[in-house]
Amino acid sequence: MHPDDRVLVAVMSRPKDLVIARDQGWYRLPEERTPRGAAFEYIAFYFTAAFGDHAWAVHYYARRLGHELVTRRDLLPDEPDHPRAGARYLKLQLGPLQQRLPPIVSLRWRRISFIHTTWDRFEAAAEINDLFAEGGEFVDRFYHALREGGFNPERYYPVREAGLNYVVDLAVPCCAGVLALTAPGTETSPPGALSLPLTGPGPDLLNAVRAEVKRLGGVLPQRLSRAAGGASPR
Repeated sequence: MHPDDRVLVAVMSRPKDLVIARDQGWYRLPEERTPRGAAFEYIAFYFTAAFGDHAWAVHYYARRLGHELVTRRDLLPDEPDHPRAGARYLKLQLGPLQQRLPPIVSLRWRRISFIHTTWDRFEAAAEINDLFAEGGEFVDRFYHALREGGFNPERYYPVREAGLNYVVDLAVPCCAGVLALTAPGTETSPPGALSLPLTGPGPDLLNAVRAEVKRLGGVLPQRLSRAAGGASPR
């Protein structure tokens, strides 16, 4: 294992798929949702609600040994009538499942699809937000400053405003909405989003965040509900 080894964190929504990964040594990813292909050395699994008390966390990972392109029907012949039976999937050949101790948890049971990260981030992560590499060191600085300020921020967070969907660099979920924060040069951002200053996370930004959070009813507590799930690569 090397610090710059690539790790894909993928959603797993069925306990049956964990049994297959463990006993048969493979997992599937939909071809149309994996534009980067199999360009990673390890895959980790983010469990959804179907896993009960183990949901909303990464408990297992495995090394990718190889891959091939097949249809879902070929992979799961016992489900021939599935709506996606003819769709093409990457069948990943896996090494033995390894348990991630402690698990990497989602503190707000947030929805994810895929996270592309690196082994050093995966090894050091305590929660899901620690895995994101989008925005690099620039966003890292603001994320840690907001977390130290008690704002419980989220990285690479989906926001829906005025009927449009956005994914913002940082967000502070509040009781009456979501405060979005975007890096300079972001082409599209939600109305009311704060722009991260190039000078760094100084007191002016933290005061602006504090004022907006107060206007939006305060920070939404972590682990408030299990309403959000993961997008399933069925």
